Amino acid sequence: MSNLTAASSTYLDEDTTWDSLNLDPRLIQAIDKLGFENPTLIQSSSIPLAIDEKRDIIAQASTGSGKTAAYCIPIVNKILTESNNGIQSIILVPTKELSNQVAKFLEELISSAGKIKLLNLSTNYSETVLNSLLLNKPEIIISTPSKLVQVLEKTETDLSTVSNLTIDEVDLVLSFGYLDDLKTLESYLPIKKNLQTFLMSATINEEINDLKSRYCTKPAIIKLNEENNQNNLVQFYAKTTEFDKFLLAYVIFKLNLIKGKSIIFVNNIDRGYRLKLFLEQFGIRCCILNSELPINSRLHIVEEFNKNVYNLLIATDESVEDENSKSSKKSDKEYGVSRGVDFRNVACVLNFDLPTSSKVYIHRVGRTARAGKSGMALSFMIPENEVGKLKTASLSTAKKDEKVLSKIVKQQSKNGFEIKPYQFDMKQVEGFRYRADDAFRAVTQTAIREARVKELKNELINSDKLKRFFQENPKDLASLRHDKELHPSRVQSHMKRVPQYLLPESARQDVKNIGFVPFHKNKISKKRKGKGKKKNDPLKSFKR
Repeated sequence: MSNLTAASSTYLDEDTTWDSLNLDPRLIQAIDKLGFENPTLIQSSSIPLAIDEKRDIIAQASTGSGKTAAYCIPIVNKILTESNNGIQSIILVPTKELSNQVAKFLEELISSAGKIKLLNLSTNYSETVLNSLLLNKPEIIISTPSKLVQVLEKTETDLSTVSNLTIDEVDLVLSFGYLDDLKTLESYLPIKKNLQTFLMSATINEEINDLKSRYCTKPAIIKLNEENNQNNLVQFYAKTTEFDKFLLAYVIFKLNLIKGKSIIFVNNIDRGYRLKLFLEQFGIRCCILNSELPINSRLHIVEEFNKNVYNLLIATDESVEDENSKSSKKSDKEYGVSRGVDFRNVACVLNFDLPTSSKVYIHRVGRTARAGKSGMALSFMIPENEVGKLKTASLSTAKKDEKVLSKIVKQQSKNGFEIKPYQFDMKQVEGFRYRADDAFRAVTQTAIREARVKELKNELINSDKLKRFFQENPKDLASLRHDKELHPSRVQSHMKRVPQYLLPESARQDVKNIGFVPFHKNKISKKRKGKGKKKNDPLKSFKR
């Protein structure tokens, strides 16, 4: 069964069958083999318009609702039913990670549907191999806009036979600055009236109008607002100091106050390594995902996270990368993690560093509470009067925290959602402060730099020199652990143990209840004390 099946199951249109969608029998057989029992709402809405009415499709639907299959199925169906030669479909995505996901799905779809050649430009081909593959005229090309333009400028690739153009995650494509590349592509593509276009996104806004006028002749606009109806997502923010971010992260993850898998978002690469080195001193295993790592390693990390090999992932969201960061010049410009990456079964998103815009916030929290599952988003916010008080824990983007949070709250309220303040009972956390301070001081800038170099060396060896070996011995790839310790300059093994005297009294008698320690302030009034049930605290009894 395809990896995308589970993500889409909540949005099934049980009143529609695949047989009713006028698809090629070979394609129906392939869909059945993938385990798709019924189309999802976005699929049953868009596929007939694309196949029967030849309409351009502008679709708004949430991640996990089946958008990928909604455009891939009509593309494959057209190739199977029309005997055309040459490159017939271009699929553009914002990131290499998403390019590989789409390619993987298409490979599954066409494996039993027919002989269709597929070329994923995000794969690291040599120039000679790439030229050979292009001369073979694959029916479908998947790429980021910039990579495709780069290939077209270096080769004599003919796109005059293209009859379909798809732009997936349009809002992210535009926010990544690919508009100039899309304009350049116009000169390579056939005239608009011969081109069927799919524009797929979780949000539709005025920015899409430019693409609509450039590439669409008779668009059908489909809006399914599941992304904005995440009733299973609870959102909190907590005001904290620069150092207490680290202290609270230690307490939350050491005592398992959040059940299930978590993604921690930070705003630059150094920040991610500082947090990893800090947490690993307490025996908290976590892996890092950022644009500095090779693409093969990033894909492996996402895959292992989705297989529950790792439960805690620190992701550098470089759409808000600190302008002063030296790493931004070296990073992969086609990297994206807050959108476009298929993270599955994420219980919690922790905004360790608040993003610099409300739009990025939406993309981040969209990693959880997907496909009908519950989820929680917790955001740390630094009040303006606390910014810069501890230089080693400080971050320049924190200066905007109060303004950004205000915009986020306003935006969520406008859409009918509430971000509630969460107050930790710092008296109960206080016992952990000495250890947190000791661990934090052990993470020097030198230790961070050495950790980055060490991990890069490991990843380069694993992903390049041993690539062929792991292709021939896939089981050995499982032995690679991305959450292994990198070690600060000082290793203190006693820090991994939590003495009972540090725990609140309610947890000292029964260590098994560690994950249910109430570190929140109880605001129930005396009148109501003991009467009725208290509301469940997501950091006490969170259920995925």
